[in-house]
This record gives sequence, structure tokens and C-alpha cells, in this order.
Amino acid sequence: MYALGIIAAPTGLLPMLTNKGKYGLKALGHLSSLQPGELAMVGDIATTNNIPKKFLDAILAELRNAGFVYSRKGKYGGYYLARPPHEIMIGHVVRVLDGPLAPIQCASKTRYQPCDDCDIETCRVRHLMLDVRNAIAEVLDNTSLSAMQSAAGVLALDAATTA
Repeated sequence: MYALGIIAAPTGLLPMLTNKGKYGLKALGHLSSLQPGELAMVGDIATTNNIPKKFLDAILAELRNAGFVYSRKGKYGGYYLARPPHEIMIGHVVRVLDGPLAPIQCASKTRYQPCDDCDIETCRVRHLMLDVRNAIAEVLDNTSLSAMQSAAGVLALDAATTA
């Protein structure tokens, strides 16, 4: 389907999905696989998903502040989803962790800044990047955490049957 990759920009290569965003999605996926009432400890999430623990601590704090997860302190503490996986949209998570979806600022809907070197009405690069931003938003804003997890299961099953 669609793949998030790297786009060349005047200042170098800009990842469309950072490790922070990727690890956040992996952590949410991990939490979505828990049984109701079950909590996951940071160390378990980090080990299972190959995420540096200190980095994951910071990511989970952001996800908690954004209302995606709850945490419980103490001996039997850990993290769990704040709402059902079908209500968590991937686009919202990516924007919280990585910022705007647009590959350049003049194509952003949330952090728009005009370029110094072009006319916003006639700049072909801007218009192309608007299309890119809209295509990314269409996929991510219409994909829930549960759909992402289901797709991963189907891909794993397909890989196992073709091996």
C-alpha cells in the first residue's frame, strides 16, 4: 500500500516517520494486544519491541500527556491504553510524536510557513508536496491502531505461508 520513506529536502534528508514515531506506534501496538485490565511494564515493552528503555520512557510520557495511555505506579504498575484501539487513529499519534505530516513547511496545515523563494499559488513543488501530505493524511487518519495491528497479523501470516 503506502510506505513512509525519506524525501530529499534542501537541508538534507528528512524522515517522514522518526524513530520516536515508530517506537510510539510499536508501544501502542504492544499495549493493544493486552487483555482488558492487564498492564505492561516499560521494560517488557522495550525488550519485546527492541526499543531503548530510556527513550521509551519519554515517548510513553508524551503518549500519556496526549491521552493515549494511562499509567499506574507501584509494584504492580505499568501502562495500558486509555481508550479502545479502534478509537486511536495513527495520524493523530504520528502528529503528537513527530509533528506535521507535510514534508515541507509550506505544505503543512498545522504549522504552515511560506517559503522565501517561491509564490505559494504557482510553486509546483509546493503543490506536489500538498498532494503528498494529503495522501499521507488520508491513509494515517483513516487507519486505527486496531487496523494497523490486524494488517500486521495478515502480513505475518502471508510471509509464513509463502516461506
